[in-house]
Amino acid sequence: MENTLVDKIFRDSDGKIVIAQAPNLPLIIWIVTSILALVFTTGKINTLLDILANGSLFTWAWLELFQGVNYFRRALGLLVLTGLIAFKVINDSGFSR
Repeated sequence: MENTLVDKIFRDSDGKIVIAQAPNLPLIIWIVTSILALVFTTGKINTLLDILANGSLFTWAWLELFQGVNYFRRALGLLVLTGLIAFKVINDSGFSR
């Protein structure tokens, strides 16, 4: 079988095409804390939920970037990691005002 660019990007080491996977622990924590942050919109609880959400999403993106099963998943990790950092820099610096 010829190893095409599409194969290199989307196939894992077993030859299966992988675009989406079941969420792992960091992604589950990010989902739960993000939903809870919509309920608790102010105060120390919101701050804690924000830290947990950003930390878990950073961890997920880092794991995908360096341990992703194919180039697509690694690129997705890089995209999320870059977006997360850019979003925090823009929001915390006052550029959005």
